[in-house]
Amino acid sequence: MKKFLFVDLDDTLFQTLEKCGNATDLQAHAFLKDGSPISYSTAKQRALFALFDETMTLIPSTARDLNSFQRVNLDFNSYAVINYGGVILNQDGTADPTWLSKKQAEMHAAVGGLEDIIRHIDDYAGKTGFGGRARVIEDFATPFYVVLKDPQKNPEKLAEFETEVVQPWLASAGSEFYIHRNGNNLAVLPKSLSKSHAVQYLQSALKEEHGDILSFGMGDSKSDAAFMAICDYAIIPRRTQLAGIALEPL
Repeated sequence: MKKFLFVDLDDTLFQTLEKCGNATDLQAHAFLKDGSPISYSTAKQRALFALFDETMTLIPSTARDLNSFQRVNLDFNSYAVINYGGVILNQDGTADPTWLSKKQAEMHAAVGGLEDIIRHIDDYAGKTGFGGRARVIEDFATPFYVVLKDPQKNPEKLAEFETEVVQPWLASAGSEFYIHRNGNNLAVLPKSLSKSHAVQYLQSALKEEHGDILSFGMGDSKSDAAFMAICDYAIIPRRTQLAGIALEPL
């Protein structure tokens, strides 16, 4: 039976230097546009990757867009889910045209909502003196979601935007959207955009090709839980957002 691991990248297979703690023997795996390293793996993460790579096919399932995904130097050789599930890359690196067409139609229908929540966030930022601005993440000529980061990397500031701006907007005008907040990242996404939708689509294609498959899902955040739940088994790294929810001590 063929085995597949749908795996998140950031904070799962690697993380920024400040999140590596006291770990030594780090290796860079993700890079900025100027080529400087931004994220690193520990020895244990590399050992885990090698173990999985020997026994199953790894399919990255990430919020990264195409450009930032291409700046990851891990050796993947199958499909990839990027843009929170908005794009599926085939094994040759091209976008699956059927999936892309479907998502482009759904995302363009959500543009008005994305623009509206940006106005609300930026208005609040202006009133409170917040130094960051919300922006729409676009790829393949398609707007996917809104993201806000705090320039000072203060998660309490993003929590304030969530409770004071985004949640009231969701309750009134934004019923077709949802929030994802983890660390220095606050995202507002259309409900039609989810890694789980793309993983389910790929699972069906893989079953048609290989017959019954054994699937694993691995991720660190609440936004990963949905795609992990439709796999046969779920793997959660310690000391992550999802571990804090699912693996609370008895």
